[in-house]
Amino acid sequence: MKKYLAEFIGTCTLVVLGCGTAMLVGCDAAAGGGYILTAFAFGLSIVAMAYSIGNISGCHINPAVSLGVLMSGGMDKKDFVGYIIAQCLGALVGSALLALVFSLGGVTDMTGGFGTNGLAGVGGNAFAGLLVEIVLTFIFVTCILGVTSSKAGHGSFGGLVIGLTLIGVHILGIGLTGTSVNPARSIGPANVAAIAGNSAPLASLWVFIVGPLVGAALAAVVYKALEK
Repeated sequence: MKKYLAEFIGTCTLVVLGCGTAMLVGCDAAAGGGYILTAFAFGLSIVAMAYSIGNISGCHINPAVSLGVLMSGGMDKKDFVGYIIAQCLGALVGSALLALVFSLGGVTDMTGGFGTNGLAGVGGNAFAGLLVEIVLTFIFVTCILGVTSSKAGHGSFGGLVIGLTLIGVHILGIGLTGTSVNPARSIGPANVAAIAGNSAPLASLWVFIVGPLVGAALAAVVYKALEK
């Protein structure tokens, strides 16, 4: 249970810091500073959690990462299911906390949807969005598998490398899909937005579940072949 609680806390933190920053600063292409701030918020939250709960649960805080680890033989199916549930609940609670803070404080949500992902940057094309998420997740999960490999020898720098990689994929992906690479991070905000009266993000939510999972699976297969 400690591992699941750690994953819950970590995913909640990721959503609060990452999506909360996006809500506050917006991600308008005409004001690129919002891209950078949001990218760093997501990346730095990973760094913070890696060095706080990493020794407890491995700090997956992402169903796609858990899938990659499962396929690489790093966890069993029971823990995989427990992690997924904890991560999705953490994302939902994190989004609910943001909704409470922004509503009580009268703060404007600059994203218009709790930092949800969308397809506006790819012209509403679901296939393009799916491809973006597959590629970005492949890069991110490959990095994680490499850094955490027993052959890597990165030691205490692993969490920093993973966080910086997440910043990198966000810098490209924010303008295209808002960057998910994490089904839980997308599920939480989309469902809380729907509860608040904006159900539009639910229509494309499948892209941000399928894309990251496919990207993670490909990363696990490719990295396993490369590591042999």
